[in-house]
Amino acid sequence: MSSTENANAESHYLTIVLALVIGIPGVYLRFVDFHNNVIVANILLVIGVVIALKGVFGILK
Repeated sequence: MSSTENANAESHYLTIVLALVIGIPGVYLRFVDFHNNVIVANILLVIGVVIALKGVFGILK
């Protein structure tokens, strides 16, 4: 597989969309008032960032 085909692979972009779907609620949960909301928000945000970086580095590879 050439590097251009690897960069254009659909799986990388689906991974980034999945990261957004997980990470964006982490941002919004910071403003919701419930017990331990900051902990839950930070966990979702970190998971989203890790998945997004995996997708980006997969494209750059």
